[in-house]
Amino acid sequence: MFSSLKVRNYRLFFAGQVVSNIGTWMQRIAQDWLVLSLTGSATAVGFTTALQFLPMLLFGLYGGVLVDRLPRRGTLLFTQTMMGVTGIALALLTLSGHVQVWHVYLAAFTVGLATVVDNPARQSFVSEMVGPEQLQNAVSLNSANFQSARLVGPAVAGVMITGVGTGWAFLANGLSFVAPIAGLLLMRARELYAVERAPRAKGQLREGLHYVAGRPDLIWTITLVGFIGTFGFNFPVYLSAFADDVFHAGAGSYSLFNTLMAVGSLAGALLAARRGTARMRVMIAAAVAFGAVEIVAATAPTLWLFALLMAPIGMFGMTINVTANTSIQMGTDPAMRGRVMALYMMVFLGGSPVGAPIAGWITDAYGVRAGLAVGGAIAATAALTIGLVLARVGGWRLAVGWHGGHPRVRVVPKESDKLVSVA
Repeated sequence: MFSSLKVRNYRLFFAGQVVSNIGTWMQRIAQDWLVLSLTGSATAVGFTTALQFLPMLLFGLYGGVLVDRLPRRGTLLFTQTMMGVTGIALALLTLSGHVQVWHVYLAAFTVGLATVVDNPARQSFVSEMVGPEQLQNAVSLNSANFQSARLVGPAVAGVMITGVGTGWAFLANGLSFVAPIAGLLLMRARELYAVERAPRAKGQLREGLHYVAGRPDLIWTITLVGFIGTFGFNFPVYLSAFADDVFHAGAGSYSLFNTLMAVGSLAGALLAARRGTARMRVMIAAAVAFGAVEIVAATAPTLWLFALLMAPIGMFGMTINVTANTSIQMGTDPAMRGRVMALYMMVFLGGSPVGAPIAGWITDAYGVRAGLAVGGAIAATAALTIGLVLARVGGWRLAVGWHGGHPRVRVVPKESDKLVSVA
């Protein structure tokens, strides 16, 4: 489960990301709560989220072209520094009492600009640190790293917001970027796996799109992730509204929701690290379950029942994320990986500028329960539809039978009759 941590460069990267990710989650919680406090509007929270992910939607593919051309370690040093400075600037505005909502909007957009290059660079840099044999494990551990920090970050943010204010959470996030920057500087360049850089030339963006267009496995994975990211992952809108409007609780409950979701996400990431293979049917099944549990959560009558449902939502959501990420990285030519991962991240994260304002509008107009239920229904429907399309294209079908005296359902090739009798 932890085999890739034997690689020194990856250990440095992993340790730095733990610290930085804690700070990132603290800022996310503080940012959402600050906007809600300044405006009292779920739509404004959704707009903030949209601004943070809008650059990925607009410029994500160009970021991938840059990542394929430039040294990824140097690129990460620049982007991590940029995000750290932004966090410190927002902290100074908040602590001095001069912060306005447009300052938060600007900071969110600036972080989004850095993310355009940072995300595909970080995703692609993993293969340079660990090589192809450890890639699946390292990608899963990266997700586990992020979710482990998610357990700590929201809890600390809740304490800070309640005790000393949002400004200190922003400051902690800005200073946390010292850790990944130090880790990148301490790496041994000679131990990195050599990756062919794409030369500066015209048509590289088009080349990346043509590459994906010729790969149905990549197209359908990215499409499913797009639906899930756009309509199912608008948790900054949903959770803040549930805490404030439905259950009339404070920032502590909002942090609790995020923490319990992180518990499930961490479990999903560790199970993916142990599994060792990325299978499409696992991703489809997880996406259907993810949407179904969101619909159930939308009807939860009590705070504690809603909070407990955050764990399976986190687990299924992380299973989708890790399985899609790993299958795309392992199935992509290294010279194209930056562009393909940029497209993947653009669709996954760039859907928020579309989905978050819609979720905020539905929440303000019809209530947050309706917003969460609609998001879950769209996610589940998309997963079922894409699953049926892939089954038809790939010549697969469901086989129902008995095994050991118990009913069992499997996905098997249509031409296989023998598997039906033993399934």
